[in-house]
This record gives sequence, C-alpha cells and structure tokens, in this order.
Amino acid sequence: MATTAPGREAGDHDSRDRDAAGRPRNARPRDGLGRPLPHGMTGVPTTPDDIALPPAESLCEAQRLLAAGRPFHAHEVLEAAWKAAGEPERDLWQGLAQLAVGLTHARRGNSVGAARLLRRAADRIEPYATSPPHGVPVGRLTAWARATADRVADGSLLTEEDANPDLIGRPAPGSSPLQLLRRWEDSGATWRVLGRSPGSVVVALLSCDAGEEVDRLHATDPEVLDYIGSRDRSDAT
Repeated sequence: MATTAPGREAGDHDSRDRDAAGRPRNARPRDGLGRPLPHGMTGVPTTPDDIALPPAESLCEAQRLLAAGRPFHAHEVLEAAWKAAGEPERDLWQGLAQLAVGLTHARRGNSVGAARLLRRAADRIEPYATSPPHGVPVGRLTAWARATADRVADGSLLTEEDANPDLIGRPAPGSSPLQLLRRWEDSGATWRVLGRSPGSVVVALLSCDAGEEVDRLHATDPEVLDYIGSRDRSDAT
C-alpha cells in the first residue's frame, strides 16, 4: 500500500529471522524520516507494531510527531488507526496516513511522489467534509493538501505551516480562551493549572500523555474561570 512505501524496501521481508510476533530481529535502524541507516548506528525509534490508541489519542500523537518534524512516524500512528478502524472511517484514516506519507516524500526530496500522494489523500478524505469524525477539520486539510501538492510540484520548499497540517481542529487565531481550552480537551490532550488568583488563572496545555507542556494560557475571562472552577487539571472530577 502507498501508506507503507517510505519505510519499506524491496527485500525487507525476505529470508530474515523473526521474533514470535513476526518482527524481523535484524531490522535496520532508521532516521527521523524512516530511511535505513547502516547497521550499528543509533536510529530513531519507530512506532510499535502493536500500537492501539483511541482515535483522539491517535490524532493527537500524530499531530505531535508532525510538529516535531517526524511525518514518517506520524504515518505509522495513523496507519495503525486505519487498520483498526471500522468500515465507515477506514478511508478517512487511510487518507490521513497518506497525507503524512506525502510529507515524508517531500522532506526526502521526492517532489513527484509527494504531490501525487497528497492529491490522492485529499480525494480520499474529502467525502468526510460534510460530517467529519472526531472533529478532524477535513475541509481545511483537503485544501491544504492540494495547495501543498501544487507548491511541492513547482519545486517550492515546505514552509513550517506546510509541514504541520492541522489534524485535530486547532482553534483558529482569535479564538476565545474557552474555545481553545475545550478544543484542547476534545483533541485528547490535557491541561493543568499552574497558578490562580481571584480574577485570573494560568494553565499549562499538555501533550496527550500529559507529560510535556506545549503551550500556556493566562486567562481572566469569567467564562474560563467558571469552567475550570476549583479543578487543578482537566481530568479531575
């Protein structure tokens, strides 16, 4: 399948000793874009073959990997979600995985393959635009994929915005603090209160595993203060 192409080479699965799960024992280390490295070098860890995340966490983790410049690894997360998805959503997840593969090809300098995959991915996810599952901003992603495909095909370099498409429906610039906080929760990520006073609160926006601060929100909006209430974190009851 096209979604697995960047990390596979002819012969990868031929005549190799495998463990009980079927994984090759002598798998070569790979760099941050999934390219094989010489044996003995330290590579970037790949996604476990048996990864099984809920849809919101899959999107959040793939978004984190894209932001870190690792579209190949984002593709692995999205491919796992595709393989686990029921029929109604399979094309959506496959298309999202293809978007990440297209970015991988673009980062590797394969502009022809990148443009082709990005356009194919846009065609695959576009039917979901009228009722997007899990809050995925399908309309914006479709437009991004086609515009990025055109720029890549013309030989333009990827911009930071090109390399980090919005999978989770991040709040648009100008969104209210409350919209931002709720969108953050809906994406599967969490937040933690760092400090509060009678009229303000400082909140750390954390990654999906709640281990890394991604951004910080300083709010004085009464709606935000009321929404947070006495909670110290988003998963508190």
